[in-house]
Amino acid sequence: MSNTRVTPFHAAPQHGPRPLPLFLHILREQTAASREREAAALAGLAAYQTARRGKGRRLAGVRYRQGRARLRAYSRPSEARAVIVVPSLINPPTILDLTPHQSLMRWLAEQGFNPFLLDWGSPGADARDMDLTQHVERLLIPLIRRFKRPPVLAGYCLGGTLAAGAAAATPVAGLAMVAAPWHFAGFGSRAKADIAALWMGSRALCDAMGVVPMEVLQSGFWRLDPRRTIAKYERFASIAPRSQAARDFVALEDWANAGAPLPFAAGRQLFDEFVAADLPGSGGWRIKGKTVDPRALDCPAIDFVSTSDRIVPAATASGIASRHDVAAGHVGMIVGGKARDQLWQPLADWISAIPGTK
Repeated sequence: MSNTRVTPFHAAPQHGPRPLPLFLHILREQTAASREREAAALAGLAAYQTARRGKGRRLAGVRYRQGRARLRAYSRPSEARAVIVVPSLINPPTILDLTPHQSLMRWLAEQGFNPFLLDWGSPGADARDMDLTQHVERLLIPLIRRFKRPPVLAGYCLGGTLAAGAAAATPVAGLAMVAAPWHFAGFGSRAKADIAALWMGSRALCDAMGVVPMEVLQSGFWRLDPRRTIAKYERFASIAPRSQAARDFVALEDWANAGAPLPFAAGRQLFDEFVAADLPGSGGWRIKGKTVDPRALDCPAIDFVSTSDRIVPAATASGIASRHDVAAGHVGMIVGGKARDQLWQPLADWISAIPGTK
């Protein structure tokens, strides 16, 4: 390995890939044929770890609470129909309000909508037995019912899957699924085998802890696209440290390296029932006794599908008749340089067609 210095995992600063030993193992695999690439990636990692950071991003204030979950309001109290944006349970909700110029939430408010961001919060010691179904039934649906008029739901990643579950069990004005997995068989046999091996090796420890730590989930993401995991740090090594591009990279990586653990029951259902058994895609998922099928909802529904997504492949999409393909990756479609044209505006146009949303 090159002589480029990198902080060891046991002494790692607050900001950096978790877990670092696995990252370094992937780095060795990906750069085995090039000492130059190895050195560049390590230099990029060191630059990221030591980058200057200002105050952490503050999300909007809380309007409603349900258990540990909160709805954060991005506009003043309004008679306009609410639009609830539901993030994944994995990683923080800040990806939807990342920086002043990379904020879908604040942009929606500027367009005259009444947007709310769901913040799932951090699970306490009493949450180990709350699975994904119960997240919908105990947290999301009660928050939806706080509004006099049914809101529009827009769910990103696993948040879109959970939003579909809520839409099947309680009245909503519309459902937009954004890069949301539904037919989990679409991950393919190789990816599913890798995920199964990851879970098999982690399950006993997670059971003992009562949670699935972010480190377990993140290592799974790295295995889905190890080339990109290393390449982005290679590129960062050549970016001017105080440039806007560098600040954007640091903000995004800080989000990617953060996140509360999943309650053990939620992780178990995700890995055993969703990924392994394809419970949603096979028609076996039920919320409050109702079968969940995004194609059979009583409200307008649309699927925004990334055509180059390595994390949630297009083959996992729900099959909703109304589909909008996005030529960007899983995260790029939310905060990339073309996100406003490729996703934000088409999503806003679709929401605008629902009566009373402005």
